[in-house]
This record gives sequence, C-alpha cells and structure tokens, in this order.
Amino acid sequence: MSAVPEQDALRTLVTTLRGELTATQQALRTRFEQDGNSQRILAGRARAVDQALRRLWSAVGIPRSAALVAVGGYGRGELYPASDVDVLFLLPADTAPGVDARLEQLVGLLWDIGLDIGHSVRTVAQCLDEAARDITVETTLLEARLLAGSRRLFGDLRDTLAEQRDPQAFFKAKRLEQDERHQRYHETPYSLEPNCKESPGGLRDLQVIQWIARASQLGASWRELAARGLITSEEARQLSRVERFMRDTRVRLHLIARRREDRIIFDHQEALAAAFGLTATPTRRASEVLMQHYYRSAKTITQLNTILLQNISAALFPVEDGATHPLNERFQSSRELLDVVDEHVFEREPSALLECFTLLQRHSELKGMTARTLRALWRARRLIDAKFRRDPKNRALFLSLFQQTRGLVHEIRRMNQYGILGRYLPAFGRIVGQMQHDLFHVYTVDQHILQVMRNVRRFTMSEHAHEYPLLSRLITGFERRWLLYLSALFHDIAKGRGGDHSQLGMRDARMFCRQHGLSREDTDLVVFLVEHHLSMSTVAQKQDLSDPDVIRDFARLVKTERRLTALYILTHADIRGTSPKVWNAWRGKLLEDLYLSALRQLKGEGIHATDSSDRQQDARHLLRYFGLREGIEQEFWTRLDTVYFMRHEPDEIAWHTRMLYFQADATVPVVKARPNQVGDGLQVMVYAPDQIDLFVRLCGFFGRLGYSIADAKIHTTNDGHALDSFVLLDPNRHLNSRDMIALIETGLVERLQSEQPADQPVAGRLSREVRHFPITPEIVIKPDERRQHHIMHVTAADRPGLLYSVARVLAAHHIRLHTAKITTLGERAEDVFLISGEELGNSSTLIRLEQELLGELAVS
Repeated sequence: MSAVPEQDALRTLVTTLRGELTATQQALRTRFEQDGNSQRILAGRARAVDQALRRLWSAVGIPRSAALVAVGGYGRGELYPASDVDVLFLLPADTAPGVDARLEQLVGLLWDIGLDIGHSVRTVAQCLDEAARDITVETTLLEARLLAGSRRLFGDLRDTLAEQRDPQAFFKAKRLEQDERHQRYHETPYSLEPNCKESPGGLRDLQVIQWIARASQLGASWRELAARGLITSEEARQLSRVERFMRDTRVRLHLIARRREDRIIFDHQEALAAAFGLTATPTRRASEVLMQHYYRSAKTITQLNTILLQNISAALFPVEDGATHPLNERFQSSRELLDVVDEHVFEREPSALLECFTLLQRHSELKGMTARTLRALWRARRLIDAKFRRDPKNRALFLSLFQQTRGLVHEIRRMNQYGILGRYLPAFGRIVGQMQHDLFHVYTVDQHILQVMRNVRRFTMSEHAHEYPLLSRLITGFERRWLLYLSALFHDIAKGRGGDHSQLGMRDARMFCRQHGLSREDTDLVVFLVEHHLSMSTVAQKQDLSDPDVIRDFARLVKTERRLTALYILTHADIRGTSPKVWNAWRGKLLEDLYLSALRQLKGEGIHATDSSDRQQDARHLLRYFGLREGIEQEFWTRLDTVYFMRHEPDEIAWHTRMLYFQADATVPVVKARPNQVGDGLQVMVYAPDQIDLFVRLCGFFGRLGYSIADAKIHTTNDGHALDSFVLLDPNRHLNSRDMIALIETGLVERLQSEQPADQPVAGRLSREVRHFPITPEIVIKPDERRQHHIMHVTAADRPGLLYSVARVLAAHHIRLHTAKITTLGERAEDVFLISGEELGNSSTLIRLEQELLGELAVS
C-alpha cells in the first residue's frame, strides 16, 4: 500500500516544481527586461533547474553509487530560456538491479515539470570509449558538473578523461569541426538571417576557443588567456564585450520566439532591435541598425578567433629555432605563416599593406598570417588614405592581386575582413554589412560580391570543371580573365546609393580603370559588364528565346563574341551568388541557350529557319536511335508549325513524337511524364482537344500535388489540339518522382475527362521574406508589333497557386494563352504570357481584366 502515497507525493512534487520553475523563469525574464543582464538569466535558470533535478533525483531514490551530471552548456552553468537540459546519468560498473527503471521514471518526471531533457546513461568506461570516438561527446564532458550522487564516481570520470585527453588531437579535431561548420554556413557571418550560435562569428566560435584552452589547461577565461600572453588585455575586453552582445542576442531571440530560436530571421529582427532599445534613423530601419551592430561583432569574433587559435597552436605545437625564413626585407615565413619582421613594418612602408596579400598569393606554402601580422595590419589600416590610393606603386600592387594565378578570393576576403579593401576602395567600404531588401539575396552586398568573384574563379579550377564544363572551357580560353574578377568586384558596388546601381557602378568602374592604367579596350569591357550585368538574365528569363528578334536585339547589345562570353560568365556567377534557392539547372539552361543563339547570330549563322530545320534533323536522329522507321514522324509533324520547332529542344520534339505519332487524332487526353532532362523535377506533356480552361485545370492539378511550375510551353496544333509541356519542381523535395509519374499520367487524364471544376491548389503559408519585404504586384499588357497577340508581364510575390489564380482570371475572360514564361527569383515571380482574346482590344474590358488580376495577386 506504500506505493500509492509515494506516487501521490511525486505528483505533488512535480506540481510544485513546475510552478516554481515557471515563477522563477518569469521573474528572471522580468529582471532581464529591466537590466539586460544576460548572465544573470542564464545562471539563474541553471540554478533553478539544478535544484529541481536534485529534488527529483532524491525523491526517486537513485542509489548513492550513481551520479547525476550536468553536461554541455548546462554543465557550464548557462541555460538559455528555451535551451535543452543535457544531463548524464553516470553509473558504476556494477549497477544495482532496478536502477534503469528508476532512471526512466526520473526522465518522465523531468518532462512532466516542463524541461526538455537530453540524457545519456553511461559508465565511466563507456564515457571514455564514446569520448575517444566522438569529439562532440568529449566536448560535452569537458564541462561536466556534478549535480547529485557519488563524488568519487564523478571524480573518477573527470580524472580519467583528463588522463586520456590529448590536447593536440583535441585542438586538431575542433579546428576541423569549426572549418566544417563554417562551410555549412558558406564561410561567411554576413548572411541576412545569420545563426547567432552556429554561423561564423557566432557564439560557437568563442566556445571553440574556450574548449581548446580548457582542454589544453591554458586558461578558463579571457582574462587568464591574456595573462598567458595569448591575447592582449584590450583583445580580452573586446572578447568579453562581443560575447555579452551575442549572449544578449540569443537570450532575446528565445524570449521573442518563445522557443529555441538561434536564427535572426526577418520575423524577429524588428522586435529584437526594439528589445535592444534601437530605433530607426532617417535612412535605416531599426533592424538595419541592429544587424550592422551584429555584423561588426561577428567580424570582431572571427578576427580574434583566428588570432587566438594561431597562438594556441603555437603553444601546443612548438617548433625548433630556425623555422623562420626571410621572404624580403619586410616579411618572413614563420610556421608556414606570413610574418612581419617587426610590428612597425606598415608604418615604415605603407605599401606593405597590399604587398602582404600578393606574397600570400605567390607563396603557396603560406597558409595565412601570424597573429602579430594580423594585429599590425588591423592597426595600420588607417594609413590607407587618398595619398596612398594615388600612389602608382600601390595602384600597381592592387591590380596585381587580380592578375595572380591563385589565391585571389582568399586574399580579397581577408582584405575585407581586416578593413583593407574598404579603405582602398571607399565605394566598397560603404557596402560592407549593407543589407539587401529583396527576396532573393541572402547575403549582405559585400559578401554577395565576394561570392560572385568566388564563382567566377571556380570556373578556372580544373577540380571544378565537371560542374559547368562549358563555362570552364570558355574562361580557360578567355584572354586576361582577371578583367572578369574586376567586373565582379564592381557590378553591385553602387547598391544602396539611390538611382540605378548599374549606371552608378559603371562610372566607378570607369574611373578605377583609368586611374589604374587599363587600356581602352579593357576599360570598355569592364564598364560594359558592370553596366549590363543584369541584361542577360533579364532576356533569358523574361523573353521568348525562340523569337529571332529577341536574339538579334541581344546580339546587337553585346556586339562582340568576347563581350558575349564575358557577360555569360559573369551573369552565371552572379545569379548563383544570390541564394541557393534562386539557382537551378533550368535557369542555367536558359542562359546557355541564349548564349549559344547569340553566338550563332554574331558569327552570321542566322537563327530562324536554319535553327528550326536543325532541330528537326536532330530530332529525326533521335527517333532513328529509338528504332522508329524513316518518315514515321512526317504525318504528325504536319500538324505543327515553325513556332513549335523553335520553342522545343530536339530531345523534347523526339519525345513528343514517340508518344503521339500513332495517336495524333486522340479524342481523349494523352499525358506523359518523365524525370527532367535538365536538372531536378519532372517534365510533363499534355496532348488533348483544346479548351479555354485547360491551363487552369492543369495548374490546379499540379498545384494540388505540391508542385511549382518552372516552365510552361503552350502550343496549339493546326487541327485544334493543345500540346502543352511543363517543367515541374518540388519546392519541398519530399515527392518521390517514380510514384508521382504514375500518379500524374493516370490521375490527370481522369481529371481532364471529368466534368468537375478545376482543382484548387494546396494553400501554403507565405514565406517570411514576402511578409517582411512585400512586393507591389504589377500587370502590364501590351500588344505585340503585329497586334495579333498581347504580351502580359506579371510581377508579384510568389506563393502557392499564383499561376493558377492568373490562369483562372484569363479563362473567365475567354483569354487564350499561347505561351507562358515562368520566372521565380527567390520569392519574386516575374512571368510573361503571350495571350489573345477579344476583350484585349477594348480599353474598358482590358482595365477590368487588369484590376481582377491585381486583386488575385495581392498578398493578404
């Protein structure tokens, strides 16, 4: 009968502890909102949880031979408002019977009092084994703290871990772990929605230093590291200051989101700025003021992380005397790092501020700069003034950075990190840390530019030639390719000034080229690329590439093959440098098609008839390859016009023909699907007697399945059949292509034959980008030159069912759709439709159509 009172007592205790924890956390939050002391709320929550765990540990009756141990951040005595509570149940080798059941009961009670528990159950031997195999486990145990139970057992764990730990191996493992983490975040702290814990320049970069220092017994605080000479006193104060800011940021994020949230997403940036007491200025939002402060703190952390890890490495891996080798009278090599001969080199010879980066490019054995060089570089950056920039020697040195065969991106990034690039190019300095308020850039302006330079550079590297073979081949044969790097540097340098950044950047580029002695030919190329860096993507993604006039106009714009090739390379690199969500293989195919078509035009090979007949001939070769006899395609092809052959690739023509040549007179729909031959997703072909609402029904069906339409080619045969082709993408990447092909081929036929209304696409939530950077929808409808058709441009925030909404309005007004050019740039849809219908010729009905479309496009 004693079990019932015991259970009643535990339930009472759980209720009490849950109430106490809630009250304590609310009191800590209130106090934090008053004084902003993040350390108090972190330590206060840890103490409150300590007390609750000890009381439950005692109440459940765990044997005294076991131990309850706090690990990870909780072991450090820090618990963020929504962080998990990580504990280790440490058991002796000869565990008493029934302990497992009591531990399971304890875990359940911990959840009952409202704690998110992460737990492990191990003996000392198991801890040692896991720590030896997994650096993460070793790290969490490094900060272990006894909460309750056997002190002797915990002491055994702590002592044996210390004996087993190899500081040198630990250092190497944490460095590799940090490098891998930085790669996951694209090597930059300057994303527009950074993770204040995991991104480069976040809290984790500070913790890595602390873990290594603790494991190496070099110190447990910034002050102790300074006392050992690993950092200066000023650097220790800087580290304390930025650590406090990052802690404050993470605490406030948890409180604002009311859950664990370490990303500074757009949804929270304004609230976070208000929590810090920041307000808007005449030119910047409060969120921009906040993020600039964040980026500066992240930059300080990355700088000091580099310096400290270098100094710790020197302490852990001592080398014999004689490891220093002179490079010239100003610099030497020390431990495979570039080192100044003394800390006053830059004051004596300011041009060395640029020379040091060229030395790193020329000496592949150098892996970076020593800590004292980095410190001296940072202190001397203000020596770069107008006089410095006018010095011909310095201009030659800066230009030579772009002309080296290796190391450009690494050194330009390093120059930006330590303020040298922005000092030499004040226009670049103005865009450092500048946010981009659009729906497809995910980096600040300066980091986007560096990402584009990196993309151009990758085309030249043999190990990346498999990624984009055509571009690698083109840049390999491009004379003075360093001009492309310069163009990338200037293409967005005028963002945020107001006005057309392409025109303003063009002027900056022209002035730079003249000041640095570039020839007129090279200057013209750089200026052209900066001025027109958006032109190729605009044509490829918004205009009909099967229209000979479009190709001729674009060829007239670029004028020469060299300009065309340069613009193709820069455009490809630029789009890929915006966001992983923006780039896809389909977009790459559009750029390649435009490049090849314009190249043929510039070479005088013509476009229209030749291109059409070439595609037919290539399609015939494919049909023969698939075993179809000579001439079997002819009867079906008589139903198609030149426009069809211009708009479809030979592979598509052959596929359509193979599927339809024996059923061209079909009265029931024919639907075929296959994996996209260019990139991800599916290609779908629909052949059916034409009807005014066919496109609406197709959009509704695809949308209900969860697909987005990346491309649509709408064609009507001479005998009144619709032959429509689609490229479908799965934005969430959760649909199985093989299963979906069968579903589309059978399900769509059934839906088209039914009398039921069109499917409604699955409703989806608007992205936070759209909510915070809204787009005013625009509709522009103009007749083409022959006035037989109209061209409709649609710009709106992308969302599920957008294309369906447009198609539904068109069908309601009996507007026939001939082609659809679908372009999605991040969260921004820019679509172009070729349409016809009687209502388009009447101004009053045209205005009504535009108003209805705008109503459908408005984001509620």
